[in-house]
Amino acid sequence: MSTTENIQSKSKKIWIPILVILLIAALVFGVRQYMNSSLFTVMKVPEFSLKDQNNKTITSKDMLGKVYLVEFFFSRCPTICPVMNSNMRHIEEEINDPNFGIISISIDPENDTPEMLKEHAKKIGAKSPNWHFLTGDRTYIGDIAKKFDIYVGDQNDKAESLNHSGEIALVDKDGNIRCRFGKDGMPILYYSGLNYEDEAGTKSSLVGKYHPDRELLIEDIKKLLK
Repeated sequence: MSTTENIQSKSKKIWIPILVILLIAALVFGVRQYMNSSLFTVMKVPEFSLKDQNNKTITSKDMLGKVYLVEFFFSRCPTICPVMNSNMRHIEEEINDPNFGIISISIDPENDTPEMLKEHAKKIGAKSPNWHFLTGDRTYIGDIAKKFDIYVGDQNDKAESLNHSGEIALVDKDGNIRCRFGKDGMPILYYSGLNYEDEAGTKSSLVGKYHPDRELLIEDIKKLLK
């Protein structure tokens, strides 16, 4: 082998690993860019049909064409619900779009009648006509929560015994539940209705720490509204 051929051979051996490393880096960067710009489709939103604070029947089909959030709550909740309400109000004000809505489903339907929910909506300052506070049959609502795979515990008449998850579902205009990817590369599925700093402010001994998903939700809602 001539000196020139020997140099070319060594040059190839050096450049091949470098090119492989650059290719891998480009792929990793591309995946991260995709994850940062795209939202994962979790599943179709479970069908629902419930009465809102104006005693009007609201169904999942009625919400087609709108980007909206779904949460479970109850009006006399003394712990996480006031925090979630505050965050929802912030999102409502920040988005301020006729194609955006909020579905708040009560897990305390015996107490949360349409009349009670109307008072609750006024109390927390809900302004959008697309923010529906829904109530109905207790068993039916429990089944809806199971289909969402959002935790709603065993229920009785005592407010302090009612419990539920602070998770929020983000639904697109086509009725698909959507979410972003987490730092581990996996879909987060649902967003937290609480912020990290809220944990110390609640009156109950809540377990775990909450991520500032309010601002993430705002970002992702805006993506879906485009």
